[in-house]
Amino acid sequence: MRPLRYSINVTLDGCCDHRVGIADEELHRHAAANIARADALVFGRVTYQMMEAAWRPLARTGVRSDWMADWMEPFARTIDAARKHVVSSTLDQVDWNAELVRGDHLERTVRQLKQQPGKGLFVGGVKLPLALAELGLIDEYEFIVQPRLVGHGPTPFAGLRKYVDLKLVSRQEFGSGAVAMRYEPKA
Repeated sequence: MRPLRYSINVTLDGCCDHRVGIADEELHRHAAANIARADALVFGRVTYQMMEAAWRPLARTGVRSDWMADWMEPFARTIDAARKHVVSSTLDQVDWNAELVRGDHLERTVRQLKQQPGKGLFVGGVKLPLALAELGLIDEYEFIVQPRLVGHGPTPFAGLRKYVDLKLVSRQEFGSGAVAMRYEPKA
């Protein structure tokens, strides 16, 4: 069975807004390695569209947006090549190595994906992981805590209806002061 792994960057005060995190080469290498540990990515519509807009042009043409650095290209190539499952009730079609999963089939589809042989699945974002946590489908949670206070949200798992007790399985410190902590649900 393939594990479903979740990873999110959060500030010390819990914000997971992608615009406020630390974006350095070491953290991008870590993110690319996380994606490479999976056979496929599972994204909600918002995360899929955001990632596609940011990384597909760089991976395909080498043309960088003004905020991109040279060292971001390996991450762009990794995410571009990854197979993607996009959960959406509003999109009619997807491309970028992606297939559409209807939101009303989420649990059945993710369970089927997990039953397939392989290295694992990777999920990011905010709303979709909340639904997956509610269903008990996430096998590993990684929180990359960034040494920054921002004073606003969004926050991961806002609205979670039940506790998910976790046990720490690994910890990694980065030069920026960020700390990646990986957890698995307690049995």
